[in-house]
Amino acid sequence: MKMPNLSWQNETQLFYPWLAMLLLGWLMVASASTGIAEFYTGNPAHFAIRHAFYLLLGIGVTFSISLIPMARWAKLDAILLVIGFVGLVLVFVPGIGHEVNGSQRWLNLGIIKIQASEIAKLSAVFYISGYLVRRQDEVQSQWSGFIKPLGLLAVMVALLLMEPDFGAVVVLMGAAMVQLFLGGVKAGQFFLLLFATLIVSSFVVTAETYRMERLLAYLDPWAPEHVYGTGYQLTQSLIAFGRGEWFGIGLGESIQKLFYLPEAHTDFVFAIWAEETGLFGGAIALLGLALVIGLIWRVAWAAQKRGQMYSAYIAIGIASLLGLQVVINLGVNTGLLPTKGLTLPFFSYGGSSLMMCCAMIGIVMRIDYESRQNLENSDNSGGDHE
Repeated sequence: MKMPNLSWQNETQLFYPWLAMLLLGWLMVASASTGIAEFYTGNPAHFAIRHAFYLLLGIGVTFSISLIPMARWAKLDAILLVIGFVGLVLVFVPGIGHEVNGSQRWLNLGIIKIQASEIAKLSAVFYISGYLVRRQDEVQSQWSGFIKPLGLLAVMVALLLMEPDFGAVVVLMGAAMVQLFLGGVKAGQFFLLLFATLIVSSFVVTAETYRMERLLAYLDPWAPEHVYGTGYQLTQSLIAFGRGEWFGIGLGESIQKLFYLPEAHTDFVFAIWAEETGLFGGAIALLGLALVIGLIWRVAWAAQKRGQMYSAYIAIGIASLLGLQVVINLGVNTGLLPTKGLTLPFFSYGGSSLMMCCAMIGIVMRIDYESRQNLENSDNSGGDHE
């Protein structure tokens, strides 16, 4: 196996923006977690130290993953899908599955707890990518090619809903639909899938009382029956944004993180950042995220132009996973979407989410490296021929 140049900054434009997001995320967590850390551990820097450890571990994961050739991944996509399914089943096994806030979403591996949906989403991206390459003609010309992968995804969605984890379902299905659409699925089939997904989603939302309460609170969070109930997180988040104004009240000076806003260092870390740094700081963070995701799309486009379709589909899936998670998290923070527990990639506290985000970046870096190598080999072949 030919080893890539270990100087990442010479290989990809993604390196510095990704590193900047990791450091900015650490700063967000360090500031947003001081109150809760001191209350539970007596050390205001407890979560900042743990997140720094996760950050270093994530960099190691990125480096290690970037060494694996895409040809090796292509042989493992079926195994990865099985691992994704096994993880979703194991969360219901006593002693292995771990419940948090009423949801059975975590695998307790001793030194770290991993959210099973994180593995499942990435395994689905690999499976869909391999399927689109192997069955390209069938996907583009026959209904069977379109329906087969959806059957497997439906089982995965059912397991996620049993946890329950509706947010992961939305992200997974959204990424899969983007991959299928760009993989050549007929427009009629795609819009039929989109319509069916909306119908099923409406049924899922209305089938559970707590989801309906969240939806009603989203529509009017300031109503007396919601403001201290299901709308509490949203109203406190909006207060944080309002306090931040243009330039914020100062880094570390947030009031909302002092037990007013639950999950201040995880799902709502951006609201605390906006309170402390204002619209200006929030815009910088958003531009950084947009740059990282935009560069991933650029890698996908370059791989597609050079005929590396498997790699291109994976990069598309990863960009879609990260992009949808950013949109949903920020939508929840700002009140544009109903409250849903999803972390903000690279920014929210949590080893599981950060490890998977870094793994995705490592895969994209490998795709970019192989794409560049393919271009160099083509140029050298052309020069020799002349």
